[in-house]
Amino acid sequence: MVGDVEYAVPIARVREIANPLAISVLPHPPLSVVGVADYRGEVIAVVDLRTRFGLAPAPPSRKTKWIVVDVSGHHLAFVVDAVTDVFGTGGAELRPAPALGSGNAVYGVAGVANHGKALVFVLDTARFRDIVEPLASAGKIRATAPPRALRWGAER
Repeated sequence: MVGDVEYAVPIARVREIANPLAISVLPHPPLSVVGVADYRGEVIAVVDLRTRFGLAPAPPSRKTKWIVVDVSGHHLAFVVDAVTDVFGTGGAELRPAPALGSGNAVYGVAGVANHGKALVFVLDTARFRDIVEPLASAGKIRATAPPRALRWGAER
């Protein structure tokens, strides 16, 4: 939930749903980036989706969560008002979001799904590259480490 609207992120892109951590503010961050945080030893950008979607800021509550996602090989945390459910679409195709001018690209909405009686706007994490790439280029965040290969048998 962000405000009164339900959003979803494809589960394959979600690393974790976490409680908010301490944030370090960056000078002149991209719009909607509230700062960076130390997430499990990795410095990640933190994006306030309320700001991204043009809503007024809200103080954090005990329901506030971070959804840590993979964006182009970097982790990014979405600050949301609450996480309500994990659900599947039952194989249904995403429907296109209504034409909102250039807003779809700015907001990162990939399409719309139904969940119960509500419309849920599904985010395309790849559309958040405009945030992570400049921060990575400036050396403020690093790419996620590739998984270490597992070896079977004795090592010498």
